[in-house]
Amino acid sequence: QVQLVESGGGLVQTGGSLRLSCTASGRSFSSLAMAWFRQGPGKEREFVATIRSYGGYTDYADSIKGRFTISRDNTKNAVYLQMNRLKIEDTAVYYCAAKQAYYGGQRNYDYWGQGTHVTVSS
Repeated sequence: QVQLVESGGGLVQTGGSLRLSCTASGRSFSSLAMAWFRQGPGKEREFVATIRSYGGYTDYADSIKGRFTISRDNTKNAVYLQMNRLKIEDTAVYYCAAKQAYYGGQRNYDYWGQGTHVTVSS
């Protein structure tokens, strides 16, 4: 089992920045591919970004490419999502997810956090 806890959400104005954090416990963090997903109001949950278990390779959804950056610190069992130039449409609950794999891709993650709310206002 893997437990994931997100933090860092909040209210921000358009054009602003936020940094989300997710800490993991219960399994060797460096063996987990990690990802961020989000679910906006009235929308289905969607993939945001993923990072390989040992870091390095990343993949992003087209809608946030160039604005968001995923990173991880395996010494702290943490993954981060730096969100810049935020838009109204980035308003969502953001979820951290993990998969026991070298690379997780954009779907079929096994473990999920409880989510952290991000609201972008004009």
